[in-house]
Amino acid sequence: MKRLFFIVLTFITQVFAQPETLNLMPVPQKLYVNGTAFKLTEKFTTGVINNKSLKLIKGLNRFLTRLSGRTGFFLEHPFVKTGAAPDSVDFYIRYAKVTNPKLYVDESYKLSIDSNKIILDAKTDIGALRGIETLLQLLDADSTGYFFTGVEITDKPRFPWRGLMIDVCRHFMPLDVILRNIDAMAAVKLNVLHLHLSEDQGFRIECKTFPKLHQLGSDGFYFTQEDIKKIINYASERGIRVVPEFDIPGHVTSWLVAYPEFASMPGPYKLQRDWGIFDPVFDPTNEKTYEFFDAFFAEMTKLFPDEYFHIGGDENNGKQWSLNPEIRKFMQENKIENTEELQAYFNSKIVKILNKYGKKMVGWDEILHPGIPKNIVIQSWRGKEGLINAAKNGYNVILSNGYYIDLIQPASFHYLNDPIPADIDLSDDEKKLILGGEATMWSEFVSPETIDSRIWPRTAAIAERLWSPRIINDVDDMYRRLETVGFRLEELGITHIKNYGMMLRRLTNNRDILPLKTLVDVLEPVKFYNRNKLRKQTQQSPLTRVVDAARPDAAAARNFRRMITTYLNTDDELIETKIKNQLKLWVKNHKAVVKLAATSPVLSEILPQSENLKNVAGIGLTALRYLDKKVLPDKEWLRKAESVLTGARKPVAQTELMIIDGIGNLIQKLSNQGN
Repeated sequence: MKRLFFIVLTFITQVFAQPETLNLMPVPQKLYVNGTAFKLTEKFTTGVINNKSLKLIKGLNRFLTRLSGRTGFFLEHPFVKTGAAPDSVDFYIRYAKVTNPKLYVDESYKLSIDSNKIILDAKTDIGALRGIETLLQLLDADSTGYFFTGVEITDKPRFPWRGLMIDVCRHFMPLDVILRNIDAMAAVKLNVLHLHLSEDQGFRIECKTFPKLHQLGSDGFYFTQEDIKKIINYASERGIRVVPEFDIPGHVTSWLVAYPEFASMPGPYKLQRDWGIFDPVFDPTNEKTYEFFDAFFAEMTKLFPDEYFHIGGDENNGKQWSLNPEIRKFMQENKIENTEELQAYFNSKIVKILNKYGKKMVGWDEILHPGIPKNIVIQSWRGKEGLINAAKNGYNVILSNGYYIDLIQPASFHYLNDPIPADIDLSDDEKKLILGGEATMWSEFVSPETIDSRIWPRTAAIAERLWSPRIINDVDDMYRRLETVGFRLEELGITHIKNYGMMLRRLTNNRDILPLKTLVDVLEPVKFYNRNKLRKQTQQSPLTRVVDAARPDAAAARNFRRMITTYLNTDDELIETKIKNQLKLWVKNHKAVVKLAATSPVLSEILPQSENLKNVAGIGLTALRYLDKKVLPDKEWLRKAESVLTGARKPVAQTELMIIDGIGNLIQKLSNQGN
């Protein structure tokens, strides 16, 4: 169903036409386009029922600043009138309660826009913030000026936990990166920032109780506690919770660099510089280990106000436990049969410490074991089976499997990955235990200048999946809206578009970037964790090459593949002409890239990929000529064409050429005609 909005009430659906200019993301639960518009002028006024919520007042000021920035209007001051009567302002907000971000906070709102007035009603100030973001997405323009599309919206999220995990350990992400991503999260109604703060490669937070943690385990790159307070306050003002993660008992080399006495094997230890699953692990049989964690959590639970506290718990290979004779003796004496049961023992001790400090434990799949308290949350990352198993056993669960944005999969894949698909084998009560999900941004292959391009705009599609009804699943319309939403994120400081050109200029030494851009526009970094398999990288490896400039879900390649599909289904001559022109451009482009590489040696590694593009495009042109003339090529040409495509599928410089499937479809049609 294309170009449609869905009016949903308890998942009973009515359908109304969606104007082509509407770019809401996430799609509201219920929406009616009333055919009016509120014309915007410099005299636009805003009022709120009272001044009890500083959070909302600040949010309104940010809204008006962005509105002024988009329109160039010199809006009247003061920006926001508090305690004003509804009839005295153009945009009026009512809310019933001031609240702080927490699980199950009411985020619902109602938004009404007609030619005379904009009214936003919410039960909480956080709900009002969500409605303000929707209003900003409704801003449009025509020859008469700027306007807000007239709508009646009743909206609330499908899931209460809608998060983004940022790993600041493998590569450190400084404060400005975190803050701008919080702004982007708020724009698409995400409400949990999960900070992964400890790893084999780095311990990234100041600890006053055990200062050697950040002094020896961070290379000097860490958040001070004042930084953390700023992050928490900044997020809270935008209705976003901050959940910290300290990964234990494995992935702990950075801890043991500082405090090797708590390790399962003697030190010394040094920070890991590459990626993988490593052996160092805390000693769960040493009571002093728990005294250490008690003191550590006493400090950190005071710093982070959220009721949930993540302890990781993933990928402990248990090797050091098996090698330590004292640990083996402990296991035998306590009838602990394997390392999985020993980790369960460890978790049972840790959860009691966290509960003592008023926190509920969150962990990856591996922490689920018999006897663990029911008030924990399981973060499912290895497969939907873990999510189903957790829910069937009465545990709250959040889904990350299928939302690993570091794997470079397309937005369409994440978008169709539903936490509760229609065919899931769970009862209604078990479904209620699924709290939502989190996109996960692991940082092996990102830097502060590239991380935004890996998070955005694809995470906006995940945000919609976690907010909007399940039946909102039109991939084409998602991409249509994602283009606008992605562009709008730039005004919040997100660099996924801006840094692309900057990186290409650096690669060409500030020469004409067009030939390189023409190539890189249709490249993507290799998927999953193949990048390190193709060429081993470490924490010190450069993240400035073509593979780093190339972006996931390359729009130019996706649009080309779509043109091929349209042509094959319709024989549209205009589309065919566009395809031919594009193919001719790619054939010619290789010579220009070779010329660039002659003066920019860093580009030499990508030359085989440029040649692949030329050769594949040439095959496409020949295939179109055969199709135009309705002449079948000989079998030898088909064999050679398929051989070239097969060769071009192999990664070059850790990149993949993303137009091959489109050309392959042309070849397939020729082959089918010959059968």
